Amino acid sequence: MSGVLDCIESPADVRRLSPSELSTLCDEIRGHLIKAVTKTGGHLGPNLGFVEATVALHHVFDFPTDKLVFDVSHQCYTHKMLTGRKRAFVDPAYYNEFTGFTNPDESEYDLFRAGHTSQAVSLACGLAKSRDLLGQEHNVIAVLGDGSLSGGEAFEGLDNAAVVGSNIIVVFNDNEMSIAPNAGGVYQNLAELRRTHGTCKNNFFRTLGLDYQYVEDGNNVNALVDAFAQVRNIDHPVVVHIHTKKGKGLDWAENNPEKAHSIPPASKSVSGPTYQQLTRDYLLQKLQEDPSVVVVNAGAPSGVGLTPEFRQACGTQFVDTGITEQHAVAFSAGLARGGAKPVFMVMATFAQRAFDQFVQELGLNCSPATVLVFGAGFYDIDATHAGTMDIVMTSNVPGITCLAPATREEYLAMIDWSIEQTERPVVIRVPEKVLLGSAEAFEPKRPCGWHVNRRGSKTAFLSLGSSLELAQEAADLLEQQSGVRASIVEALSYSSFDEPLLDSLLEDHSLVITLEAGILCGGFGEKVARYYGATPMRVLCYGGKKEFLDRVPTEDFFRIYHFTAEDIVRDIQSLSL
Repeated sequence: MSGVLDCIESPADVRRLSPSELSTLCDEIRGHLIKAVTKTGGHLGPNLGFVEATVALHHVFDFPTDKLVFDVSHQCYTHKMLTGRKRAFVDPAYYNEFTGFTNPDESEYDLFRAGHTSQAVSLACGLAKSRDLLGQEHNVIAVLGDGSLSGGEAFEGLDNAAVVGSNIIVVFNDNEMSIAPNAGGVYQNLAELRRTHGTCKNNFFRTLGLDYQYVEDGNNVNALVDAFAQVRNIDHPVVVHIHTKKGKGLDWAENNPEKAHSIPPASKSVSGPTYQQLTRDYLLQKLQEDPSVVVVNAGAPSGVGLTPEFRQACGTQFVDTGITEQHAVAFSAGLARGGAKPVFMVMATFAQRAFDQFVQELGLNCSPATVLVFGAGFYDIDATHAGTMDIVMTSNVPGITCLAPATREEYLAMIDWSIEQTERPVVIRVPEKVLLGSAEAFEPKRPCGWHVNRRGSKTAFLSLGSSLELAQEAADLLEQQSGVRASIVEALSYSSFDEPLLDSLLEDHSLVITLEAGILCGGFGEKVARYYGATPMRVLCYGGKKEFLDRVPTEDFFRIYHFTAEDIVRDIQSLSL
């Protein structure tokens, strides 16, 4: 580590820099970001494009007295480097020391944990109102961008900000991209604003009643310093619209902004088939056979495997609604009611954003849409992106059928049945690991029926979806150590129970083990335990606690939750049955 960055320990040091030193600092930061993130993985493109803006903000404003709120915080790496956390980006020994998102547990300069999108202006409105009520004086700055403007909460926040009547500064980072290319009519106006350098008559922000400034070169740190200095201590809400380059400073990232948005660690490689590939192959054939099938995504196609090539091949049978999960679910309900066959593909962590639409537009209206939920379960991931709450959320909505395949064949059979049926909305929890099997376990005439994978006695493992492999390992180990040949039941549905099958287990079983890769509270296992509550059957439930775990290695998840064959068998053996 050398140069200007070597002298930066806090934002106070940034405020003392000369214009030339600011430019040098940006170059040094960008070099470290490229080196670190290409090794560790993370949000590369958004952060490379926001280096100058972050340096300028810290040069002009007095944080943490002034308040800075990042939106999705895909753009916070430079902020972390300037607020006492630079070693995580400049010293390989400390790579991954901090999260990739803002986190108040790390620093007083971070006000919120932010990993989803479109919330920054809403948070800033609250901060501004609190400041005014308490008679304080400081700036409140919200960073909005990287596609977040398409989210409904961003509109709500901007609409409210316009009438706050005091200092709110919205820095809108316009890099002409979301995760994928922008989707939505508002981006047409942004393009017009860029073409006219912010002078066109039609101005989305001014229409809402907001003051407005435009900075064409949002990667010129000194131009940004001038713009931010003009709005510092302003007495009314203002939007500073800056035009930046996603992936700035790295040729392949500039030329491939979608691919560079978030990259995996250099050490991570994927071998063998994936459910993303299987889904693409199935849907492409289905789309060709049936023009009424429509694939829907809410602005995050890479997470569910919707490659640019796939989207192009789909043509008009693919719709990206922008970062709008609420709208995407309601849109899918509308498609279904109109006679089309929608397949909404979403990450579990983002499905949470549309709970009301799952209840109203899908469940209450019995809209026969298909929802494929990816990324559900236990993963080594930031707490903001955990996918452990989808079972609790979807299974408790009346009218929705929730399915959990364990094998490739079950998964494909479920999708095909769901697309063709017209009676109900269906949520399918997509497993992570591709297991081979047969489709006989899933019966279209009895879609909520469960399947006895292996018949035994005394102990029964009820595995939900991807937990089948663990159930098989634990059952084999139990038989090896105790001589008990346990039954294994695939619980293919978690919105309703196969009551005849559960009742049949009472005849020759005294213990049921439930396995689910999700939160236990309100989940699958608890419902099984409640069903057996008035009977002699004992039930042990395995899954996650109701807690936020941050970047915990997957193997530690399993250890903490006793989600291993050895732990489960040890627990069984400790019981007096």
